Amino acid sequence: MNQRRRFAFTLFQLLVVLAILLLLFALLIPAILKARLAAEQAKAMNNLKQLGLSLHNYNDTYGLLPPGVDDNHFSATSKLLPFIEQTNVFNKIDFKKNIDNEANAEARKTKIKVFLSDSDPVASVKEEWGATNYLLNDKLFSLNSKSRIPASFPDGTSNTIVVGETLKGDKKNKIPDVRRQYVLLKEDDLKKTGPDTGVRYFRDDKNIAEDRCASWMDGRFLQGTFNGRLLPNDKRPDVSCGGVSGVSALRSFGDSVFVGIGDGSVRPVKNSISKTTWQYALDPNDGMPLGTDW
Repeated sequence: MNQRRRFAFTLFQLLVVLAILLLLFALLIPAILKARLAAEQAKAMNNLKQLGLSLHNYNDTYGLLPPGVDDNHFSATSKLLPFIEQTNVFNKIDFKKNIDNEANAEARKTKIKVFLSDSDPVASVKEEWGATNYLLNDKLFSLNSKSRIPASFPDGTSNTIVVGETLKGDKKNKIPDVRRQYVLLKEDDLKKTGPDTGVRYFRDDKNIAEDRCASWMDGRFLQGTFNGRLLPNDKRPDVSCGGVSGVSALRSFGDSVFVGIGDGSVRPVKNSISKTTWQYALDPNDGMPLGTDW
């Protein structure tokens, strides 16, 4: 009776196959990460594009842009809800009452995809608050501001940043991280606050706040607006003086940040951009041409 020979891999052959599989896996990882990054960037650009178009549509409808923040602390983005297919949420808001009022609790907790970046793994900052990753330029969007397109853009809409993507706070204040935490001071401290003010507070672990971008409904400084007095991903911490103003940058995990321009276009801005070009791009009325590093 003939016995069939049973074929089997030797230990050496198994090791060779395993080595090949590991090599293929190692080669695939960069491609997978690259594809994931490209998808995240595409989503970020699309969000900024939608916000830019909604600002233009709002301006076309009302003859001006929404105020950066009103007396009840509502953000410009909360006024844009009907223009980003969120009319149902908009109708739940009582704009005559403060954002903290119980009457606005249901709308306040709503998470809106257009306001969230896939590049930021932190989903929310405060319980029962829908967060945001997008801040508006406070040179155009301030307390009860009435900016208009094109009147408020003497330098041209194509030369002015209106909105930028940033990282949210992460509810942690034990390990300060300038990409997420910031220094919170009183409104009276604003006059003496400069680009280096936050450094010593971070060094001494004092006055550290972790609620950056906690609510898309909140239009106050570092909640709905920024001023770019610090360069993108500056190593110095942001400072908010009572939510009125201060110093801030846009934050990301990479070597650039994404911004929306007044004409509705979107682009990345390198961390290495010069201070001069950055400031010119944020000021709609400085009369200065942007530098070659734009």
